[in-house]
Amino acid sequence: MPASASLRVSTNVAVPMRDGVQLYADVYLPEGDGPFPVILQRTPYNKTLSRTPLDPLKAAENGFGVVIQDTRGRYQSEGEFYTFRYEQDDGYDTVEWIAAQPWCTGKVGMYGASYVGATQWLAAKGRPPHLAAIVPRITASNYHEGWTYQGGAFELGFNVSWTLLQLTLANFQNLSGRLNLDQDRQRALLKVVDAMEPAFSHLPLKALPHLPDGMAEYYYDWLAHPSYDDYWKQWCIEDHHAHLNVPAYNIGGWYDIFLGGTIRNYLGMREHGATEEIRRGQKLIIGPWLHGASPGPGITGEHYFGLGSDPTVIDLDGLHFRWFDYWLKGIDNGILDEPPVRIFVMGDNVWRDEDEWPLARAQDVNYYFHSEGKANSLNGNGTLSPQAPANEPPDVFLYNPADPVPTQGGPLCCNAYFLPNGAYDQREIEAREDVLVYSTPPLERDIEVTGPISVTLWAATSATDTDFTAKLVDVSTCGCARNLTDGIIRARCRESTSAPSLVEPGQVYRYTIDLWATSNVFKQGHQIRVEISSSNFPRFDRNTNTGNVIAEDEGFKPAMQTILHNAQYPSHITLPIVPR
Repeated sequence: MPASASLRVSTNVAVPMRDGVQLYADVYLPEGDGPFPVILQRTPYNKTLSRTPLDPLKAAENGFGVVIQDTRGRYQSEGEFYTFRYEQDDGYDTVEWIAAQPWCTGKVGMYGASYVGATQWLAAKGRPPHLAAIVPRITASNYHEGWTYQGGAFELGFNVSWTLLQLTLANFQNLSGRLNLDQDRQRALLKVVDAMEPAFSHLPLKALPHLPDGMAEYYYDWLAHPSYDDYWKQWCIEDHHAHLNVPAYNIGGWYDIFLGGTIRNYLGMREHGATEEIRRGQKLIIGPWLHGASPGPGITGEHYFGLGSDPTVIDLDGLHFRWFDYWLKGIDNGILDEPPVRIFVMGDNVWRDEDEWPLARAQDVNYYFHSEGKANSLNGNGTLSPQAPANEPPDVFLYNPADPVPTQGGPLCCNAYFLPNGAYDQREIEAREDVLVYSTPPLERDIEVTGPISVTLWAATSATDTDFTAKLVDVSTCGCARNLTDGIIRARCRESTSAPSLVEPGQVYRYTIDLWATSNVFKQGHQIRVEISSSNFPRFDRNTNTGNVIAEDEGFKPAMQTILHNAQYPSHITLPIVPR
């Protein structure tokens, strides 16, 4: 249709759910007779403020109607909000309600970021007949691993900040009406959000005093289910990829807290989607982005990746409309003939199209840890090289949960003051004796690392349970150590997050730490560095080292950690090296 410069807007339109609960939406339609294909955003973050990433006027100019709905129990909508629980059925009912309206062609798409990405995938899990395509951005594939937990560790900083601010305080008016809360509760929440460190440090975790009595009962349920059990399986997306029949344009960020899930959704649907058309209808784009807005164009944390990295420069809005033109309007615009993967290669700071992920031409190379038994801190003698170790003494450090290694950037959410996310100089962290530092010599040539990253660690501990962390770092010629990606493994979850088992103190075990992925060119003169420790707080909760249920534990026990790197136990990081 011709571009339109005006909209017809209907606010607070009631959409009935199968159980009688009414959810409310704002409807934006182009001028004209219609009907129109419609794109839907189901958000817990207030429909009147959620006109991004797609502006309804711009959507109308491209011939689309837009529906933005408050999810159950949020802002104007009725019912109780409980993370993930109602999104499959409510998403199904909303899509089918839209498709039945006279102003809709019967083709519905969905879009949005973070939890709004979860509302898309969960709706798709219900297989509504009229859901034609989705564009999930910076979202997960499993709401246990990679959302609430990672490697068995509770994602404390994210869970506390997200629940206190975005889920509870921001929605206080709806909560107070349903639960008859007085304003003292709101003032108390404001104080907690304005000084969040005590909430991060509160013990035991399950006794956080700010969210009970119906305000956010799901938070306590997350803690009560540290393992991947039926509580989590009911919502898992990746376990159902073969059942899903929706094309998806997945958008992720190298510094996003849900990067792992973004990639797993793409890979799972590309391999297992319900039909050949659906498998082909999967695309992936990853920029040097974090979760939420950067402080300025091209800036992620304190690092500048150039103006070309900004989403507006590559016209991310236009990408949405091209995707929906193809799937909702039937316009053969060639989008599926283009390479399915587009990545931003950091270091070179360029965009590049690829035919697959991981890259077929990448070669996995093990970079082994070496030292003379004193890799502790930046001033130690740890080194990193492709040469396998022979007979070398182990490295030892004391992990004291009362003095954890502090978080310095990385994939974080949801408070930019208390949890600044993105790329930051790690040298302050590397000055600690409980951080092992392994670095290559300055590189004689550029080395590109693009693909999945993992650390294989042979380690022993004096505890019956503990954590091991790893971080990949790019060290510039001036010494600045920029974090690229990190990960953690809880010892009891070394073999399974469904059936955890404690370790025998002093016994050597093999641990695999998933660092998800990156794309970075380590430039000539730079160094490749790996940090190994046992904490990254408050990004992850502190392992108390007692072997008890951590959410119920009020006491700490220091643990002596031994990292082995010899011929029998060759600890290393596996880097996908792209020939250049």
